[in-house]
Amino acid sequence: MALDRTVPAVHLHIGDERRRTGSGGVHEHVFPATGESQGPVPLAGTDDVHDAVQAAHAALEEWRGLAPARRRDLLVRLADLIERDAQEFARLSVLDNGMTQFIAAFTAESMRDYARYYAGWADKIEGRVTSSPGSGRELAYTVPEPYGVVGVIITWNGPLVSIGMKVFPALAAGNTTVVKPSELTPYATEHFMALVREAGLPAGVVNLLPGTAEAGDALVGHPLVQKVTFTGGPAAARKILARCAEHLKPAVLELGGKSANVVFPDADLDSVAFTSAISVHGTLAGQGCALGTRLVVHDDVYDEVAGKVVEFTRTLKVGNPLDEATGIGPVVNQAARDRILGMIERARADGSGKLLTGGGIPVGAPGGGFYVEPTVFGDVDPESELGQVEVFGPVLCIHRFSTEDEAVAIANATQYGLASYLWTGDSHRINRLVPRLEAGGVYVNGASPVVGCELPFGGLGISGFGREGGLEGLLEFVRTKAVAVG
Repeated sequence: MALDRTVPAVHLHIGDERRRTGSGGVHEHVFPATGESQGPVPLAGTDDVHDAVQAAHAALEEWRGLAPARRRDLLVRLADLIERDAQEFARLSVLDNGMTQFIAAFTAESMRDYARYYAGWADKIEGRVTSSPGSGRELAYTVPEPYGVVGVIITWNGPLVSIGMKVFPALAAGNTTVVKPSELTPYATEHFMALVREAGLPAGVVNLLPGTAEAGDALVGHPLVQKVTFTGGPAAARKILARCAEHLKPAVLELGGKSANVVFPDADLDSVAFTSAISVHGTLAGQGCALGTRLVVHDDVYDEVAGKVVEFTRTLKVGNPLDEATGIGPVVNQAARDRILGMIERARADGSGKLLTGGGIPVGAPGGGFYVEPTVFGDVDPESELGQVEVFGPVLCIHRFSTEDEAVAIANATQYGLASYLWTGDSHRINRLVPRLEAGGVYVNGASPVVGCELPFGGLGISGFGREGGLEGLLEFVRTKAVAVG
């Protein structure tokens, strides 16, 4: 049965207001699967951002002053509502950016899980006594405190997951938030705000402003915003850091990746090939930051692995995500498709890799949509554009290696450092290589960064800094006050 195409009217959510217009203009949202317009999206401008930050600041005293158990109960209530409406979140996510129904269901479940996980932390944030009578002081202790108003900027490829990883820990710690989702994905976040109201969170604790870079710049630069958390690309992150520097405010940056997936001969090669094809191509048509887009394979099994990857890739169905049988949907817009196809054509022209499958627009893809064939290049030059630059599309590169040292060198030969993947049956090799792989996380034999809310996630190098998820993700939104009593 086809999904309902009805979408909600989009608003700016500022305190207890729902504004139908914004000072930043209007964006006409397009469904990536068909190229059809789905309606106007009001865009926040500088004035709207100022109002939202003021609302968040006004709500701060009440929210941080609530008994932690009360904050916990409100967040648990919100998590229950998210679970109740999981199917609606999934439906709207498909209409937002063309993700497949399988991935859309996962993102809704992930947001719910983060809500519950961080609700459980709300009444467990504790200080510690650092000295006792007889040490020369009567008492010394620490007090964990929220920062205040947190500016949350999330990207279009996984807005619900970003809300889970950013908004809920900030709220659990007693902060209030102003959230700027991309204008490209307005619908699921609109429904989220309806549930924030239904759950009974005080007005102004969560404010939401769809908008472009103009709104993001105003949010980051606002003097009442005490911390910023951002998901996006390195270029935008550099601008955000420059704005943060004006006020010396801290930031958490979750940026891109060009993650290596290292395969040794003793690995389960069928699992390697299947997982590589599904994760790189089937996860948002390759539009994910932590995907293992560089498959680094030992010479002894290179031909076998490359053959299996191509075989699995050719079985993936490209089509309209409104069809639940679709394995790969469209990329987010025409500009993204043009950029991805341009990278593919340059790689073919300069000989930086051998095209094994894909490379163009799928035959029979729905008209008007922004589709790219799932593409695999073999024998890719690790120093080429294809081997170094994040494609953010359904393109997999395969490299060769012959020794452990060579595998590590290829894996680390990038400015990114978000994730590394490793396949081997040798536990001693795992212990040797994990410390040598320069990444924020190493995932072995099919494990992934999305194994659970309790695991921190974040990068090195131009993949950013700070952590999301787990206790580390909570502590990003807590600052410690030292108290000594004479």
